[in-house]
Amino acid sequence: MSRLLNEGELVRVADIHPPGHRRTPFYIRGKVGVIERVCGAFANPEELGHGFDGLPRKQLYRVRFRQHDLWPDYRGGAQDTVDVDVYEHWLAPVADGTQESAA
Repeated sequence: MSRLLNEGELVRVADIHPPGHRRTPFYIRGKVGVIERVCGAFANPEELGHGFDGLPRKQLYRVRFRQHDLWPDYRGGAQDTVDVDVYEHWLAPVADGTQESAA
């Protein structure tokens, strides 16, 4: 990703399954959420975990997902959410940027 994402922007998590240790949970892969917060740039933990220096640093975002979007049989309220910290290389902006895209 080449640009800084903004709070409130819709993003889709990559639906990929590369080998090795990854810090992006399976249950959010391919799902759409909204940037809740820009956390800053940090060394890439996926590289650090393999003994590399983790550079260049990657932007970390807190992404908010509706629980019904993650688990269709979720029995809680429609407004219930879960926040997950996700690094930039897992995220792509949603084309039209509207909340309806998350459904």
